[in-house]
Amino acid sequence: MSELRRKALEIIEQALREGRSKLLEHEALAVAELYGVPVAGYGLARNEDEAVEAAERIGYPVVLKIVSPDIVHKSDVGGVIVGLEKPEDVKKAYNEIIENVKRHAPNARIVGVLVQKMAPKGAVEVIVGGLRDPVFGPTIMFGLGGIFVEVFRDVSFRVAPFTERDAEEMINEIKASKILKGYRNLPPRDIKALIKVIMAAQKLMVENPEIRELDLNPVLSYPDSAITVDARIIVGREEHSEEHH
Repeated sequence: MSELRRKALEIIEQALREGRSKLLEHEALAVAELYGVPVAGYGLARNEDEAVEAAERIGYPVVLKIVSPDIVHKSDVGGVIVGLEKPEDVKKAYNEIIENVKRHAPNARIVGVLVQKMAPKGAVEVIVGGLRDPVFGPTIMFGLGGIFVEVFRDVSFRVAPFTERDAEEMINEIKASKILKGYRNLPPRDIKALIKVIMAAQKLMVENPEIRELDLNPVLSYPDSAITVDARIIVGREEHSEEHH
């Protein structure tokens, strides 16, 4: 078992032991990062001082988001505060988020608050997803992220294993690939960085059969880089696992 796989499995097993099929944000980001997905700097804070420590380490401005296995839409319960520039703002935001969540979702378990580096403006949002098809196995998806995914269903798929050239074809196949190549006043994006994210997602799905679904959305695409802000990972016990031991 590779070192990466071992570390990822520790996080996945922990969730399964706790009866969770969805990794918490910091767990999902950690697993994605292990496999080479570039993620915006983050830290989990369990009190206001830890929140400030994380913000100082990551660098301002930061975003704070509630971490709870029971809350799906964080914004709806006042669980997200963006654009925090200094320690006192972070402390205030930490306490505000905890109060909001206790008020709007009194029964939700609170694990802590995720402190995350706020990504620079000017990105094109894309999505890289993965699912385990019962017939074909690990399948990777690419498309424009954010609202575009919902509206246009403009996505491409590949069944693993595939090469970097296939990953590049996935990007070229979507109708919106024009936007990534530079369109009107939008400069071209770093396609190599996007290929790297797609290949990392593939490796993650192939090496970890417990991962049922993977959602890197949005991946922020810039002219010189790509960075993931949100990772969603759904896990389950592997079928026929006794055969593997």
